[in-house]
Amino acid sequence: MFGKKKNKDVEIVNEANENAIQNKEIDGLSQGQIVLRRFTRHRGAMIALFTLIFLILFVYSASGIYLGSDKQPFTIQGWWHYKITDHPMLVFGKDCPGGSTGCPSLNLNPFSGKFGFGDHPFGQDDIGRDYFALAMRGAEQSIMIMFIIGGIGGLLGTVIGAIAGYFRGRLDGFLMRLTDLIITIPSLIIGAVIGYKVGNLGVVVLGLYLGIFSWTGLARLVRGEFLSLREREFVDAARVAGASNRRIIFKHILPNAVGIIIVSVTLSMSGAILLETALSYLGFGVVPPDVSLGSLISNYQESFATRPWLFWWPGFFIIAIALSVNFIGDGLRDAFDPRQRRRISKKDRENAKVASKA
Repeated sequence: MFGKKKNKDVEIVNEANENAIQNKEIDGLSQGQIVLRRFTRHRGAMIALFTLIFLILFVYSASGIYLGSDKQPFTIQGWWHYKITDHPMLVFGKDCPGGSTGCPSLNLNPFSGKFGFGDHPFGQDDIGRDYFALAMRGAEQSIMIMFIIGGIGGLLGTVIGAIAGYFRGRLDGFLMRLTDLIITIPSLIIGAVIGYKVGNLGVVVLGLYLGIFSWTGLARLVRGEFLSLREREFVDAARVAGASNRRIIFKHILPNAVGIIIVSVTLSMSGAILLETALSYLGFGVVPPDVSLGSLISNYQESFATRPWLFWWPGFFIIAIALSVNFIGDGLRDAFDPRQRRRISKKDRENAKVASKA
């Protein structure tokens, strides 16, 4: 009996020492500095962040930027010498498997004597177009639509969920019934209808329309969080102090709900890539002569057995971008959520035990 009580007291003292170690590290830091410190210590998030930044810079610098209409285009040329509209001579490589054509010239073996990109690092398609240029343009489209859908869906979901959860009543009932109505319609069907109508107008317009219908899941999560947080003591204290509803929402409740918002937005951003891929695969996304990662997979699905590299590169970019965004969201959640505790290292635990014995 006394032994169990003694062990429990030791555990309480050790936990108090661990909390003291944690509080000592953030003593004197502002909230922004604490968030940045926690995020930079998340290894997975930092690796994913650098990976995503590298992919964005590499894709956009290679492909260039092409926006606007055909009459008034806005273009910034990339460093790659081929465009998606170029049709160079189709290369018949003797080293291609099965006697196929247009195999990749990329060679990463430094001892082969042919190390480098070559003229067509990702190979060529059926009509001789450079597949590196096509893959870069497709990744550019997917990254653009990811940020558009994530930004619009995140903004609408946060505002609607916050209003419904804070004010409740009839306004809450109306907004949630509207949310339920949109949720009952499969997102793929909504995307197919929108893509069929506006897919030929470009990826920006397509992303804007898809973003209008991508806020429902976030709105319900934010509403639930606001319903819980609005009953806390710090909100009652703000009301007694005379704070307006706007100040209570943005200064007191929203910072405590930012963790769940960040996670949901990042999940919707990675899901946006998969949605665009599915729509383009079905023929309702980006339409020719433009390309996307989904349309590349769809156009060359019959060549999987003879030229599998036509699937490797679009699939690689889809997986790399989606995983990077998910890991970044995980790191941001741990950094923003004030209820998350820092992981105590083994050395800190040993120091805490020594301090408790002393």
